[in-house]
Amino acid sequence: MPDGGRTIEGRDGHRAAGHLLPGAAEGVAGGRAGNPTGSPTGTAVKVPAPRQAPDRSAGRRGEAAVPAARRAGILVTLVLGGLTALPPLSMDMYLPALPDVTGSLAAPAATVQITLTACLMGMALGQIVVGPMSDRWGRRRPLLLGMVVYVFATALCAVAPNVELLIGVRLLQGLAGSAGIVIARAVVRDLYDGDEMARFFSTLMLISGVAPIIAPVIGGQVLRLTEWRGIFVVLTVVGALLTFVVWKWLHETLPEERRHSGGVGEALRTMRGLLADRVFIGYTLAGGLAFAALFAYVAASPFVVQEIYGASPQMFSLLFGINSVGLIAVGQINGKLLVGRVNLDRVLAFGLTVILFAAVALLLMTTGVFGTVGLFPVAAGLFVLMSAMGLAMPNTNAQALMRTPHAAGSASALIGTSSFLIGAVASPLVGIGGEGTAAPMALVQVVSAVGAIGCFLGLVRPWQRR
Repeated sequence: MPDGGRTIEGRDGHRAAGHLLPGAAEGVAGGRAGNPTGSPTGTAVKVPAPRQAPDRSAGRRGEAAVPAARRAGILVTLVLGGLTALPPLSMDMYLPALPDVTGSLAAPAATVQITLTACLMGMALGQIVVGPMSDRWGRRRPLLLGMVVYVFATALCAVAPNVELLIGVRLLQGLAGSAGIVIARAVVRDLYDGDEMARFFSTLMLISGVAPIIAPVIGGQVLRLTEWRGIFVVLTVVGALLTFVVWKWLHETLPEERRHSGGVGEALRTMRGLLADRVFIGYTLAGGLAFAALFAYVAASPFVVQEIYGASPQMFSLLFGINSVGLIAVGQINGKLLVGRVNLDRVLAFGLTVILFAAVALLLMTTGVFGTVGLFPVAAGLFVLMSAMGLAMPNTNAQALMRTPHAAGSASALIGTSSFLIGAVASPLVGIGGEGTAAPMALVQVVSAVGAIGCFLGLVRPWQRR
């Protein structure tokens, strides 16, 4: 039974938010439902819910509000897609320029790769701060602050005179850019639940997935006109435009009566409750390790494709775009065909298994088990691995966030922080064997895939049902 706008918990352990936001969440109210086919095991994380007054105006609004709410929902979808696309733009536009940066700044490749690690570390650490902030002060203010700092840091990247300063400002860029990542997920949790949330994450993957396709292509074309610094000039302009769009059109999705007002103590208790939930941690770590396999590819592929196999920056951009198309296509199959029809845990298990098989195949090819292997067999293995991410990433996010209806910001922060920290560790490992072999990349991917499956089976234990 509803309880004055607070949450409703069904027999399957799901809690559906009972407060719908005017002009933002009403259009999805009819789609909210529990998810008996994909429900996580165990009891949802219990975070104290702020007391609300009953929303007696909902009945008076009636169906007349639905069309406007749906129009707002489409706009929110586009804005959230832009926020989730910004990190791939920040990372992937820069990838074709990595060999040029090594020459321009007279730095070894391993040191230049730390600029990727620094950005990832910033995104990881920033989320753990921004997430609880957004639960306390709402989504808009922390997001706008982060976007402004992101624009400033990106502009500094364009004028960095040495690799040490570039590493520092990339760290700041990641810290600020984390606001868009964590708050976009929190807004989705504010508006959706159950199967609808999984479908929406797949939709976001379609929108944000365009960024990995076009980012290396744009980066390669920018390098035709100018040096690597021009890439950061383009990113500065993109960040400024997105900041304006957020300020103008993204409205608050967390009303004051649902915010946490207990300060640092309550934030720490919330985090402790999330960390104590075995199933939530299982999904979070499985998603983070899958992301590490993906980021091992992101960090190593410019050198693997261009230095080892002799491809041009434009060919690298084309192959990177094809892999991103595979990820998007499988993500849409997940959202349009599988969600609501197939148990989400089964879909997730299948995706993780495919990632493992693709990583093992890459390891065998790059270590010479099949003899001398050219670029295209390796590219085919990377395509399969990347495509399977379309089954792993949206479903780990959705399954974890289903358990945290009253702490979406904090939960999103933990999900993002774990993913980016694990990815940041994976990044320098791919260069351990030097620039002449792709075996370290494949080995990191195998270890990450095995770890993801181990966390899924050992912590989530999907065969156990209430």
